[in-house]
Amino acid sequence: MTTTRETVAVDEELTVGQVAETFGVTVRTLHHYDEIGLLSPSERSQAGYRLYTADDLERLATIVTYRRLDLPLDEVAALLRGDGSTLEHLRRQRDAVLHKVEELHGLVDAIDRAMEREMNEQPATHEDLREIFGEGFSDEYQAEAQERWGETDAWKQSARRTKGYTKADWERIRAEGDAVNAAFVTALEAGLPADSPEAMDAAEAHRAQIDTWFYDCSHDFQRNLADMYLADPRFTKTYEDIAPGLAQYVRDAIHANADRHA
Repeated sequence: MTTTRETVAVDEELTVGQVAETFGVTVRTLHHYDEIGLLSPSERSQAGYRLYTADDLERLATIVTYRRLDLPLDEVAALLRGDGSTLEHLRRQRDAVLHKVEELHGLVDAIDRAMEREMNEQPATHEDLREIFGEGFSDEYQAEAQERWGETDAWKQSARRTKGYTKADWERIRAEGDAVNAAFVTALEAGLPADSPEAMDAAEAHRAQIDTWFYDCSHDFQRNLADMYLADPRFTKTYEDIAPGLAQYVRDAIHANADRHA
């Protein structure tokens, strides 16, 4: 605790033990301050005990304040060797406190950045996936997909890869998927055939995204996916909601691209 002159009677002189109790410092610390010349009791009692005067206590209050700011003793001594007026000491204390506050603000900012990095590196939750994919993600569909394909090598590989994906990873996956779909739509709306270079390039980007993020996706495997986009009404609807005729167009572009790479 920090005690100022007002907390003790100005005409009272205190022993080492009394000062230690009043200021919350140890007797050993006070003896050390005396040994190095930082703070020495100015008076003695008739019995020979060394006594701290009101001025000594004011100096100690300043020392305690500086020490609470983690200033080393040599810096404290240097500060005390300056202008001895109370106002100057208070100014120096204020400057020291403001400097410490700046350091603490910097430390808080560093901690916040570390916390943000840690949070960003955490695997995405189901809530995160719902936020990113909206209606495209549901626990019911995930359970059905696992039951349907859970024993396949592709599903197992995908599960291994995706278990540690962060929210940022899934946001990137969503953005890449949207870009692939946009490329298909652009080719479709431009009237380009499904075997045009533009449509087949979109199909190749579709395959590469799966291969990069989920599981090894050969062109033959991609053909099976493309057929499922028409066989499963839910997949068909997903594409048709983007653009009429897109499901068939994507299927045909994927097959054309597979033929191109055969």
